Order: sequence, then C-alpha cells, then structure tokens
Amino acid sequence: MASVPAVLTSEWTKIRTVSSTTWTLIAAFAVTVAMSAALCAVMNSQFDDLSDAERATFDPTFISFSGMILGQLAMVVFGVLVVGTEYSSGMIRTSLAAVPQRATFLFSKMLVAGVLALVVGMVTSFVSFFLGQALLGDHSIGIGEDNVLRAVFGAGLYMGLIAVFSMGVAAMLRSSMLSLGILMPFFFLVSQILSAVPGAKSVAQYFPDQAGSKIMQVVPDAMNSDPAPYGPWAGLLIMVAWVAASVIGGFLVLKKRDA
Repeated sequence: MASVPAVLTSEWTKIRTVSSTTWTLIAAFAVTVAMSAALCAVMNSQFDDLSDAERATFDPTFISFSGMILGQLAMVVFGVLVVGTEYSSGMIRTSLAAVPQRATFLFSKMLVAGVLALVVGMVTSFVSFFLGQALLGDHSIGIGEDNVLRAVFGAGLYMGLIAVFSMGVAAMLRSSMLSLGILMPFFFLVSQILSAVPGAKSVAQYFPDQAGSKIMQVVPDAMNSDPAPYGPWAGLLIMVAWVAASVIGGFLVLKKRDA
C-alpha cells in the first residue's frame, strides 16, 4: 500500500518534470496580466467616452481581472493535461499498479495540482490588480477599500477552481483531446454567447464561470452587466458545487472502469 506522502511526492515530480504543464501555468499568468493591463490602460484613456450607466457601475477592481477570460483557458489546459496525459501516454496503468488505492491516487494528483494552480492564481490576481490600478490612474481603487481584498483573493480562488474542475472533467472523459474539445468552446464561446441571449441568461448565470466570476466584482452589476440573483459568495459556492460534482464524477469513473 502506497503511503500518501509518497504519492504526493510522486505527483509533484510528474507535474514539475513535464514542460507542458509548466508552460501552461506560465501562460495563465502572462496572458491574464498582459491582457488585463492592456485593457486597464485603454479604459483609462477612454473613460470619458463611457456611457452614464457604464460610469455609474465602473468597477476598477473587476476591470483589472479582464484578462481572466483568456487566462482561465490556460488553467483549463493545465488541469486537463495533469490528468489526461496519464491516459494518452498509457502511464495510467503504471500509476495504478504503483498506487492501487484509486482514491489516494486521484485525490493526491488533484491536491498537488490544485494547490499549484491556486498559488499561480493568487500571484496572478495580485499582480493583475496592482498593475491594473497603476494603469487606471485617477480611476483606480486601493486594496484597502471595502470588498477589494475579497475580490482579489476571489480571483485567485477562481483560477484554482477552474483547474480542479478541468481535472475532474478529464478524469471522467479519460481523454485530453475530448476534454479540451468540450471545455475550451464551453468557457470561451458557449458560456459567453448564452449569457448574452435573453432567453438563456437565466440558465447561463449558473454556469461555473459566470457564477464564480461574481466574486471578483466589488461594484454590483459591474460595467452595466446584467444583475444576478445571488451575491459574490453565493456565486463562488455555485462554482464550488460544479467543481465538487466534476471531482466526484471523475472518481466514480476511475473507480468503476479499468485503466
């Protein structure tokens, strides 16, 4: 029987020695910070051109995380690769032979990768916030203002949860290509499009990304967005429920099916 510390060490070794997972985390940081900074600079220069409604709901904290829409895709890739690579390479058989306790194997993998994604997410959120506020000039806000620190920490949590959600989906589908083929269009296209369709808004606002992103808002209905029937913490809990469902689903598939 493999001990938990040994399994955790093994999973850490797998992640840090695979260049693709390392580069996806670097991409998540770089893309989020760069895009957020660019949009903050544009917003500062064009603030006077905003409509009255957009000015009234302008959220300098939320705009500093605007690059998250692309950064989260890198986190999706990271989460999928952590789990899916074992299946595509055939290493899953060796891994389960070494660690026959499937719960220990899967949850150790998710714990190590999830903590790593959370750390990168926190670094990304704080860097994005401070750089974004510097570029917003007179329209910036301090981290000590009401609910700002909550939003910054929430942005880091959001990125970490996206990665864990993707791991659960990859464990269920047992394929990196299939998982990416579903998750990438879902987060980048389907969720965004449905949230703009009047008849589908009431459903789309309960998607994990739509609900989870509310934790990053300080101003309600930021940037004249549609109001949601829940607050920031409730939105995060909805996202956590999605993540829990994907993790449980991944475990059940791994437990019942052969490698």
